[in-house]
Amino acid sequence: MRIEVLVEGASDEPVVREVLKRHFKLSEQRHFAIHPHRGRGQFPDPLQPQQLIHPGLLNQLGRKLAAYGNSLTSEDWVLVLLDLDNDDCVDLLAQLKQLLSKLTKKPNVLFRLAIEETESWFIADLEALKAAFPDRPLSKLKQKRIAPDAIVGAAERLAEHLGIKPTQLTGTQKRKWALQIAPHLNFESPCSPSFGKFLAGIKNQIILSAALKPIVKK
Repeated sequence: MRIEVLVEGASDEPVVREVLKRHFKLSEQRHFAIHPHRGRGQFPDPLQPQQLIHPGLLNQLGRKLAAYGNSLTSEDWVLVLLDLDNDDCVDLLAQLKQLLSKLTKKPNVLFRLAIEETESWFIADLEALKAAFPDRPLSKLKQKRIAPDAIVGAAERLAEHLGIKPTQLTGTQKRKWALQIAPHLNFESPCSPSFGKFLAGIKNQIILSAALKPIVKK
């Protein structure tokens, strides 16, 4: 089994890597490879094919899934992780599935959404934040009682409580957070519903891939 993981950017990498290695005991390169993009992008306009060269994940997604459809085996699969942002989750998933349905040869694909974004998974898990930032006062996050997966601008809220102005937030800073927080995330009792679905989806897909593995006759 091999998993090709497509994520929006470098800040998503540490979380996915931690999940696959620590929780599912998979080996990078042997079992999976993570491919970050330069942002979420948007579904390309069919009337403007030049948009296909845009580095955003959604812009590249159709072309990459088509390529995987021709190269992956039946036990291999693609994991696509996207931030929901302000979109409707039902509508976005429908668009993703419609894109996949148009392919002549389809790979096995698991689409998963971080609601609102991967930083939402972080602010939902206060124990992970305390472990990652033991010297930072995080009481205000607890006092505000932000509901898990609420659309609140999670990255900006986290920045405020870590002493960074939201206007100065960069992709490099977000990746640094992910590297610090991901090792402490609770995988057994996920605090974020969408993170729980992310973990459950991967588990189910691994089981399915094992069932599809060809039997080698001795």
